[in-house]
Amino acid sequence: MPVKGLFRALRSHQAPAMTREDFTRLPRHVALIMDGNGRWAKKHKLGVAMGHRRGVETLRNVIRHTDDLGIEALTVYAFSTENWKRSPEEVGALMQLILDFFASEIDELDEKGVRITILGDKSAMPIRQQEVLVEAETRTGDNQGLRLNIALNYGGRAELTRAAQLLAQKVQSGEMAPEDITEEALEKCLYTAGQPDVDLMIRTSGEMRLSNFLLWQCAYAEFLFPTVLWPDFSIADYDAALTAFGGRERRFGKRL
Repeated sequence: MPVKGLFRALRSHQAPAMTREDFTRLPRHVALIMDGNGRWAKKHKLGVAMGHRRGVETLRNVIRHTDDLGIEALTVYAFSTENWKRSPEEVGALMQLILDFFASEIDELDEKGVRITILGDKSAMPIRQQEVLVEAETRTGDNQGLRLNIALNYGGRAELTRAAQLLAQKVQSGEMAPEDITEEALEKCLYTAGQPDVDLMIRTSGEMRLSNFLLWQCAYAEFLFPTVLWPDFSIADYDAALTAFGGRERRFGKRL
């Protein structure tokens, strides 16, 4: 069945959430570009802040289902380095959502063994948000369950620039020689060091671009672009995406 048909079929039947045994193959690492909050708000004649709040509800459900399926890592694009260009009202609403999300979710995430990692430059965030993010990483740092990566003030090019600078500092200090700079050495300088590359990238709302997200980690990712807006992205939609992934032939440059 074509991917669009698969999404439509699962949604129309309001299928119950699938279990790990229902899939032929699951990704180790899923990445999400949660697109469409603003358009959802406009469609429902609501302020954009309400669209973001509804999107957080969707994220909560997706995190729980990802954990239930035993997927190793989930990375979500929450706030990019370019998002500072949005209106002060929208940026302020997003900053408040960071506080609200961790206040309401951190206990459950910690109890389930989720390990939180913040991707991006926390130092540019407001002080209170920095404190909450550091506290979440510290509190869950020894957990062994789902790796939940939240990209905040993140840009893929900025991440690669940072990695190059870290390697240059090591060369300058004599810790390593230029010829020691390998793909493996660079990966160790990424925010996602020690985690598997992205297997499946999902961007909602039908937009078909990476938007400077996980440029290195998505080198061999499978991509899906469901047209549903993020606040309406259901667990059935997520299961459809995971099912579609299971049907992909992954060659990694080889012939099968």
